Amino acid sequence: MSAKWEKKGTNDGELTFEISTDKIKEGLDKAFNKNKKNISIPGFRKGKVSRQIFNEMYGEEALYQDALNILLPEAYSNAVKEAGIEPVAQPEVNIDSLEKGQPWVLKAKVTVKPDVELGEYEGVEVEKPNTRVYQKDIDAEIEKKRQNQAELVLKEGKAAEKGDTVVIDFDGYVDGKAFDGGKSTNYSLELGSNSFIPGFEDQLVGHKAGDDVDVKVTFPENYQAKELAGKEATFKTKLHEVKAKQLPKLDDEFAKDVDEDVDSLDELKDKVKAQLKDQKKTDGENQLEDEAIKAVVANATVKDIPQAMIDEDVQRQMDQYLANMQQQGINSQMYFQLTGTKPEDLKKQFASGAEERVKTNLVLEAIVKDAKIEPTKEEIDQQVKDLATQYGMKEEAVRGALTDDMLKHDISIQNAVKMITDNAKKEPKSKMKK
Repeated sequence: MSAKWEKKGTNDGELTFEISTDKIKEGLDKAFNKNKKNISIPGFRKGKVSRQIFNEMYGEEALYQDALNILLPEAYSNAVKEAGIEPVAQPEVNIDSLEKGQPWVLKAKVTVKPDVELGEYEGVEVEKPNTRVYQKDIDAEIEKKRQNQAELVLKEGKAAEKGDTVVIDFDGYVDGKAFDGGKSTNYSLELGSNSFIPGFEDQLVGHKAGDDVDVKVTFPENYQAKELAGKEATFKTKLHEVKAKQLPKLDDEFAKDVDEDVDSLDELKDKVKAQLKDQKKTDGENQLEDEAIKAVVANATVKDIPQAMIDEDVQRQMDQYLANMQQQGINSQMYFQLTGTKPEDLKKQFASGAEERVKTNLVLEAIVKDAKIEPTKEEIDQQVKDLATQYGMKEEAVRGALTDDMLKHDISIQNAVKMITDNAKKEPKSKMKK
């Protein structure tokens, strides 16, 4: 079989390929065997007609379409390999010739990956991350733990302030009519948490237990319940209790309550410092990697990314996101119901960064080729073990689900990222600004 690739546009072209007479014969045999059980000819039992009689009555051409459907996937795949192209979408295949006794000729309109013109990718300058842990970082983390240990104490006869928690009944009205979801009793609300409609919590500040308050607010224009979006509402609110946070003293007893592995506040601070160091180191490495990749992608030129690649990325991101939700016990229908959104909203969310994600992947793949990065057998085996551990699967199951080409691709990309990051020039922030 011969294949010919002719570029027609930036990322489009025509692939002409043949199916040999030997392959055609195989396809016709398979097509006949597939259909003969349904063939009914007078004088023959159903499914027992011979190939010769069938050809005489209907002609071999009656099998061409079925034979072509059987042969096309493999023929197209082989033609793509022979032409050395990388399609990114389903082709539009047209028949050029199905002449009897001759190879069949087909032409496919194909969209391929765009060309990548690499710039500098080894030694790009990136800002050296600051991984130093300051005393204020430690103090902030200790204070966060202290806030988590706070107790709520009743404020008798005192007005509510920001940071206090109030227990309220409320009943919401729009245009004088109650609406669904606008009523609750004995609801605990922390003032200043911004968990309610803007302006609601502010209007409870300064009121005491026992007060009745008409809280007047306007629903945001983008409110998830469309029938309420932009509408003015009044919530008739009754304050039952006002509670203030009572913070524990910063002493050794507090430290032991927070972490049973420490015996003093100083030990807790030392432990927090060590944890922050590890976290800052990890964050710094991630920041360094992100900036190095962004710099490499900025140095490269990729013209006219096909829309099919962008659409595929968006769909993949959506599928992965919803699969993660499913692992948490929330199926897609429940997710859209809880968030008040539609699949189109999620699609729009992931579409915003799709082109940059696709470009990044294309650049990394080009670097793999340019740097001749080839994973070793040991790396592939280790990847299989890691995936098996991560997903609680047997190694055989992982190998059954992923081909060697898929594993090699992922490992190659990881190695390319490591090479770029390791060779990046880490400059202080002051020099980067200059």
